[in-house]
Amino acid sequence: MPGASLPLHIFEPRYRQLTIDLVTGAVPDRQFGVVALREGFSPDQDGLGGLHAVGCTAELREAQRLPDGRFDIITRGVRRFRLVDLHVDTAPYLVGSVSWLPDTEDDETSVHHLAFLAGTARAAHRRYCSTAWQGEEWDEPAKDIPPAVLPHLLAADCLLPIVCRQKLLEQTCATERLRMVRRMLIRETALLGELNAVPAPITSYAVERSSSN
Repeated sequence: MPGASLPLHIFEPRYRQLTIDLVTGAVPDRQFGVVALREGFSPDQDGLGGLHAVGCTAELREAQRLPDGRFDIITRGVRRFRLVDLHVDTAPYLVGSVSWLPDTEDDETSVHHLAFLAGTARAAHRRYCSTAWQGEEWDEPAKDIPPAVLPHLLAADCLLPIVCRQKLLEQTCATERLRMVRRMLIRETALLGELNAVPAPITSYAVERSSSN
């Protein structure tokens, strides 16, 4: 999610090489792409069909190399993209061509209304976290987070199903994104209360990005 922190444990040889390329500058801007797998598919076998169409670049912030060559890294989401093509022979890891996915203009929504929607989304997030992380510490996003960015940070902090996270990532209207995350968090909080369970963590697949435009 744009703006959200993403820690990763790198163990596959090809992604160890990607991490080295990020650290040394062989991959520009210390950024690579993260795209969610489609359930039951693999990009190695199914190409583009094995991945969701929209992903997010991740900027490498910290990297710790372990004695056996693995890495523990900290990244932060930067920019959404639509995956156009995969190139399997360019590098040891998957390389993708992408087009960027900016937000659309929303001239009909006032600043006041956006602030109101952001407040209701934050309230839903507090109820979710109080229910899900009973007895554990959790933090709210900073008060100065722009309303357009807020839904991504709220979703990243919660174990929402992959289909919900993907819908938020693909939504290009900030107003609708705030409404969506509020509805999702309210629904998940109700489920937590009934089932006393949370969804399993999502699985992501990383590909280095190269812009197609």
